[in-house]
Amino acid sequence: MNEHTVLWLFVTMLAILCTASVTTRLLFARYGATSTLLNLRARVHAWWVMSAVLAAAFALGRGGTIVLFWLVSFFALREFLSLLYSRRSDYRVLVLCYYFVLPLQYLLVFWGSSSLFLTFIPVYAFLFMPIAASLSGDSRYFLSRAATAQWAVMIAVYCISHIPALLNLRIPGYSHNILLLLFLVAVVQASDVLQYVWGKLFGKRKILPMLSPSKTVIGTVGGVCSAALLGGALYAITPFRPVEAIAIAFLTCVMGFLGGLVMSAIKRDRGVKDWGHLIEGHGGMLDRMDSLCFAAPVFFHCVQYFWAGGT
Repeated sequence: MNEHTVLWLFVTMLAILCTASVTTRLLFARYGATSTLLNLRARVHAWWVMSAVLAAAFALGRGGTIVLFWLVSFFALREFLSLLYSRRSDYRVLVLCYYFVLPLQYLLVFWGSSSLFLTFIPVYAFLFMPIAASLSGDSRYFLSRAATAQWAVMIAVYCISHIPALLNLRIPGYSHNILLLLFLVAVVQASDVLQYVWGKLFGKRKILPMLSPSKTVIGTVGGVCSAALLGGALYAITPFRPVEAIAIAFLTCVMGFLGGLVMSAIKRDRGVKDWGHLIEGHGGMLDRMDSLCFAAPVFFHCVQYFWAGGT
């Protein structure tokens, strides 16, 4: 791995984004502001935002990247807790989530404490959050409230924190962990866009219309397989061989697709289309991170156990 490879990678990404933006403008000029083109423009815009985040992470180094994803988790957690039901008596739990669980999880990532990083939230935070809720003396909907807060922390903090945690893995013969992060985000986000493109071009049969009306069988299969091939093409920036890169990209994209379904189910249950309005034209932070929330832990553990020797 050398600086020329990294430069080529970012130049290629910039060229693809510029091509997508120009193509979208040309389609708008020819066909007008159709719903499909508006959606496409929103996705291209979201890609620009995500690419800017990746470039910032690469420029800021390890510490800056961890802070960057701490902010991502903060906005995601705020969206999750704002959308779902909470009571005044849950104030202690919210304080615990924002001012203790969230910063401590990312401090553990920064310190490189792998064992405590993996157990802090699903063991200790999950024990103390219901305790904090019980101290209010309010038992109404207690189990539902406790589970909602735990699920919010699991998705918005624990799962997302696995992305910068990739920087802590020690892989023999490989020292460019920031590019592993880039590989994960690029493949999962590409899968999302490619599923949309394949679905619009060839998709007819819906997979689960009650949860995600826009997802089709052809769109999902075509998008996931195309993104897996993209992962194979990017093997040079990873510790994987080409076939391994395709396999892990495929698994990661499948998890991203399933994660999108789960997050859509939550939104449908609450009767909303988007998690928020942080990203203009394409919802909130969780609308962009929903696939990564489920893909990141699986990717992290695959790399940890098969390439980093289980460390």
